[in-house]
Amino acid sequence: MNNKSPELPYIGVDIGGSHITAAHVGAADLKVIKSSLIRERVASMEGADVIIKSWVDALSPLVENKGEQTTYIGIAMPGPFDYEKGISLMKGTKKYDSLYGLNVLEILAEKLGIPTSHILFRNDAESFLHGELASGAVAGEKRALGITLGTGLGSASNCQGKTVDSDRAFIPFKDSIAEEYISTRWFSKRYKELTGEDIKNVESLLATAEEGVKTLIFEEFGINLATFLNDFIAEEQPNAIVIGGNIAKTWDNFIPVVLKHLKDKNVVLKQSVMWEDAALVGAAYSWQQA
Repeated sequence: MNNKSPELPYIGVDIGGSHITAAHVGAADLKVIKSSLIRERVASMEGADVIIKSWVDALSPLVENKGEQTTYIGIAMPGPFDYEKGISLMKGTKKYDSLYGLNVLEILAEKLGIPTSHILFRNDAESFLHGELASGAVAGEKRALGITLGTGLGSASNCQGKTVDSDRAFIPFKDSIAEEYISTRWFSKRYKELTGEDIKNVESLLATAEEGVKTLIFEEFGINLATFLNDFIAEEQPNAIVIGGNIAKTWDNFIPVVLKHLKDKNVVLKQSVMWEDAALVGAAYSWQQA
């Protein structure tokens, strides 16, 4: 355990494709302090200055000092990203392209007025699974996978004894990569193909789409996800899979299709119970291992 700042809460951060969520996480019990929770929209395709300002505006109110002690921050960040050096490698992913090659660690540390040694980055899907393993849907599981479904596709595993990013978003899938078929943008693209109309997200699809179109899209998505999971399961041999992210909140619309096409019926699929808290806790927990 990092014992330099046990009296101060950690700051757990979850950076998504269109938002930042941050909160104090108790250093002793690793629980999110709800009264501190901050969530802000981020224009992830704007310039680096706009993105960084959004992050700093969200984090600044949470930074605390006590004597010579300063808060430690754990950040769940989507990839590709050099997590050790704090350098963004995202390019052509339709999010945070303007940060490519920048040392985000040094920039944030300077703007927040804290040492670089007080900031750790961790893969967002890895953070999500670690949080759910700590006190969520797969608590105590020795062989589990974590999947996040949203702007991008996240994947993580603890089946080899340690929670790690599985980085399966960019594996070959159909005529492209997995993330192009298992993400919010697939829903938008497929809806456009079927109707000629634009739709912002999955929630909008549920609210406005005709029943037949909605059913078809979710069935196709369920088959895509099952196909992806079948290969992942074959490689990792998990007992359980926890699924989070905004798309997972539409669980009842796609999970029956996934279960129908899942080859290994012994693997239990579970919906997240912590949601964004999982990534916040998982990121903050990095300091207990530092």
